[in-house]
Amino acid sequence: MYIFRTITPLQQFVTQQKESGKRIGFVPTMGALHQGHISLLGYCGEQTEVSVCSIFVNPTQFNVKEDFEKYPRTIEADILLLEQHGCHVLFLPDVTEIYPLGAAPEPVYDFGLLDKVMEGSHRPGHFNGVAQVVNRLLQIVQPNALFMGQKDYQQVKIIDSLLKQTNSLVQLVMCPTLREPDGLAMSSRNVRLTPHNREQAFHIYQALLIAALSLSANQTPAKAQQTALQYLTQHLPQAVIEYLEIVNAYTLQKPDSVPVNTPLVICVALWLGNVRLIDNLPMNKGHV
Repeated sequence: MYIFRTITPLQQFVTQQKESGKRIGFVPTMGALHQGHISLLGYCGEQTEVSVCSIFVNPTQFNVKEDFEKYPRTIEADILLLEQHGCHVLFLPDVTEIYPLGAAPEPVYDFGLLDKVMEGSHRPGHFNGVAQVVNRLLQIVQPNALFMGQKDYQQVKIIDSLLKQTNSLVQLVMCPTLREPDGLAMSSRNVRLTPHNREQAFHIYQALLIAALSLSANQTPAKAQQTALQYLTQHLPQAVIEYLEIVNAYTLQKPDSVPVNTPLVICVALWLGNVRLIDNLPMNKGHV
């Protein structure tokens, strides 16, 4: 595996690969890698000839400085994991490489209503920070395809909008969420959970399943949401729930009733102790 810390040699390598007819796949990460990331790398390897992974903890997408400072950093283990799973290139830049102008103004994107709900309403500016760094990384890596996880569903929709706004030719591939045996979505933040909170965290996925079953039983989205919230408050009384929403999979807006031909997504975010967790469950025409 090649490791590049600066832009020029990375771009020279990518250009050589493209000139030899190879497609470049890109998996951007913030490190603390787990099997969810490795699954993205697997999809990348199946659909492209050269897999590029980046590790960069992006400061512009953290609303809370403490969250940025506490974000797990396990670079040696990450490198070993990537080597073991066939990653061809690791891009490992520092902040000045990504943002050479420091605090200079960055683009502000218009995502319409996509960034006004759920994560956007609880983390103002977060998605603009995500879009800034993804756009910057795409400019640097210049891949043919971008692989992102379904667990960050709203983020995937934001990046889809970004690609359209920038007239990008990059193909966006959303890959399924990987889960622990008890159903908890794999996340770099899971390692920060206390043993008790980790033991109880499976209730998050159970709440999503309950909402899905309620919708399948022809409950309204509002009733299904209420049922799932009641489950969470009963089984995770220590959690601080930010939202549990049932939204249109395309617009992320809340429907009054279950649409016939439009898929829905059930999304949740909550705090267990000092760890913020998110998850979602897409539904097809109101059915699990």
